[in-house]
Amino acid sequence: MKFTYRHTLAACYTGYITQAIVNNLSPLLFLTFNSIFGISLEKIALLISANFVIQILTDLCSTKIVDRFGVRASITAAHVFAAAGLAGMGIFPYLLPDPFAGLVLSAALCAVGGGLTEVLISPIVDSLPGDAKASAMSLLHSFYCWGQVSVVLLSTLFFNIAGIENWRILAALWAIVPAANIFLFVKVPLCPFVDDDAEEIPLKTLFSSGAFLLFCILMVSAGASELAASQWASLFAESGLGVSKTVGDLLGPCMFAALMGLARLCYGIFGKKIRLAPVIAASSVLCIISYILMVFSPLSWLSLAGCGLCGLSVGIMWPGIFSIASEKYPSGGTSMFAVLALAGDIGCSSGPGLVGIFVNASESGAGWIAGLFPGIEASLAGLRTGLLFAAVFPLIMLTGILCCSVTKKPEDK
Repeated sequence: MKFTYRHTLAACYTGYITQAIVNNLSPLLFLTFNSIFGISLEKIALLISANFVIQILTDLCSTKIVDRFGVRASITAAHVFAAAGLAGMGIFPYLLPDPFAGLVLSAALCAVGGGLTEVLISPIVDSLPGDAKASAMSLLHSFYCWGQVSVVLLSTLFFNIAGIENWRILAALWAIVPAANIFLFVKVPLCPFVDDDAEEIPLKTLFSSGAFLLFCILMVSAGASELAASQWASLFAESGLGVSKTVGDLLGPCMFAALMGLARLCYGIFGKKIRLAPVIAASSVLCIISYILMVFSPLSWLSLAGCGLCGLSVGIMWPGIFSIASEKYPSGGTSMFAVLALAGDIGCSSGPGLVGIFVNASESGAGWIAGLFPGIEASLAGLRTGLLFAAVFPLIMLTGILCCSVTKKPEDK
């Protein structure tokens, strides 16, 4: 069989689905880990922090890893780690003396695989022949969203049919996705990230550029804008509408991911003739509006609609900044994408945490939001206050993209 660049694209799309699996499967099983292994929820929640920390460390080391072993070996190894981590989720806790240590080992393998995938998939797609780089990047990142939706829906369907007690089988089934993708990345054609007649820009040179530092700030804002809402979406749905955990997951993060994927898909299909920077600016305004709607709407269903609107608005931010940075620094190579991914992960980890700080602070005093909605519970008032603070992230994005030189026409640069 002759493999073409279409197969390369298919492997990259599957790579981002793998990224969604390793990030979203474990949280669905937290209560199961608690009941089976007797591990406290506070201790289990550390798995999320471990996942992000190890991914950030992998981002930091990725440039040296790729320089040492090459792109093909690195992206293949990423899927080996992801497959081992997912399959090991149902094996390691029973092999090691401490089940929690087994879960940490599984999370670590998944995080290394996820970190390498995040750093390498985007430049692989960006290096492929074609003129519509921004559209291809947006379409690529939409597959993370479809992966997230698939994990929630298919896992929920599996639990309803086979029972939660068979969760180990589910983890093994999801491990098939990265395992199958290993064989694709061994065979598909890859292009060099930097043209043969050009040299990759050193990190020192990149960090001496004010525009690149601005891109890093925008990536932090993109990650924080996205995760600040999505990580609290389920709780917001449960608290605001009084629905069950399953329904809350479907109405909250699942709807958020679906609309985020829709935004990326639409830009991937129709964005060839649309300038990217104005779209990001408009999305930032829409994101601010969606946060305000979540916070100040007196109707619960309208607040939930704001949550979905937030998913639609943040969809283009992350892949958009990747594309703009790649256009401005075509010789940035692995180092540039690794630093941008690191900045995005910092935003993903810090955004929900900062919202949580405001939630706890507001709950203790019921918060000024409670005065606007008589009878509202302190927890929901605190959550709304935290989400109002999160509106600062898209505001930073809007300010930065308006200040960025790429908003000018090409002939004005």
